[in-house]
Amino acid sequence: MVTQVRIGAAAGFAGDRSDSAGPVIEALAQHDGPRFLIFETLAERTLALAQIDRIANPARGEVPALERLLRPALRDAARHGIRIIGNFGAANPRAAAAKIRGWAVEAGYPRLKIAVVEGDDLLGLMSPAEFAACESDGTVLARAPEIIAANAYLGAGPIAEALSRGADIVVTGRVADPALVLGPLIHSFGWAWDDWDRLAAGILAGHLLECGSQVTGGYFADPGVKDVPGMDRIGYPIAEVEADGSFVVTKPDGTGGLVDRRTVTEQILYEIHDPAAYLTPDVVLDLTKVEIKQVGPDRVRVTGARGHPLPPTLKATICVDGGHLAEAEISYAGPNAGARAKLAIETVQRRMRRYHPALAIRVDLIGAVSVFGDRAGSGVTGIAWDRLPSDLRIRFAAESDDRAAAECLLDEVEALYCAGPAGGGGVRRRLTPRLRSASCLVARDRVTPSVSFLEGMG
Repeated sequence: MVTQVRIGAAAGFAGDRSDSAGPVIEALAQHDGPRFLIFETLAERTLALAQIDRIANPARGEVPALERLLRPALRDAARHGIRIIGNFGAANPRAAAAKIRGWAVEAGYPRLKIAVVEGDDLLGLMSPAEFAACESDGTVLARAPEIIAANAYLGAGPIAEALSRGADIVVTGRVADPALVLGPLIHSFGWAWDDWDRLAAGILAGHLLECGSQVTGGYFADPGVKDVPGMDRIGYPIAEVEADGSFVVTKPDGTGGLVDRRTVTEQILYEIHDPAAYLTPDVVLDLTKVEIKQVGPDRVRVTGARGHPLPPTLKATICVDGGHLAEAEISYAGPNAGARAKLAIETVQRRMRRYHPALAIRVDLIGAVSVFGDRAGSGVTGIAWDRLPSDLRIRFAAESDDRAAAECLLDEVEALYCAGPAGGGGVRRRLTPRLRSASCLVARDRVTPSVSFLEGMG
């Protein structure tokens, strides 16, 4: 009978570090019992970009960082019998699984069983009008001529099924992030699907692990206010979960970072709208009775999660054509840089009003007014230009369905090289296709998850 399960996190987003898995695998390998390694790589933006990639090439659409993140960890995880679950399949889980199979063969493990979880793709299963009718908090879909992608957030069920059928690696597309942890816990402990408190505890463990090193001090660090040692070698988290759902959050010995009541508390509250009702596909998590206790150096015990029956609908992210994003930057430095930067902004704005008056342009002075600036350039009004630093970077940006208008902005910024003012340099320009996204709540009977194995294995 399984009494404890250890789950480590090797990635909290697609751009995470590629050397994070090694210490976690080494720590997991020191213990017996079920051990799992999760890769959470699929933010909404990442999936949208993957959909664009898949549309351009149907053989692609996985998380672009798949090889960089997973390949270095594959041999050691297989050698120690540590099973891997990751949503790095993005828009094309089957393509990701095929690549992983090739790396497994190269690593000397051709018999690894690789499962593919599908069914999150709703494109073609519902009409645009049906999606528009269930859109929440917006009217994006009512105006959209075409839906490019539609993906539901699946729960832990297909992950648990894949593991129970012997999968060594489970590749998913869009699943709820904490389902990556709840799935192996259900598989290992045999929790019932209506054991709401245990399911809620598994979701809470997943919520703490899903962002990787955020819970071990990464996003927590604020020098002089919340000091974290060894940030350059920060350890990624491990949850030691008991059969009753209680668990300890820790990290590999010898790594940097920090696990204490503050880091765990902060991460628990991350992206939580209602602490009494955090909705997931498998259970509604109630955090109001959770207790957090430091039980040792870099060891925090979490208990008291409560659960309520699962919601009647599933969240889905719907993507439509978002036109183009035009971005261009130029620098001004030295004496009177502020006045020259101001003149550059006014020149571009006046010329764009002449040729494309409907295009809303955002202008930022990076390092002076950018993060807190508002839209359409008004963020740079009221600035004391003569008091600015003598090293300024201007960013112009606009989004438009009119590609010609977007490209015109890029041309106008580049023209500042010779058309003045003096001393402009370092122009960078980029035109990026965009997707707009909307959230829908879809009926569960419209979503049919499936589990399959490469080459009929399983």
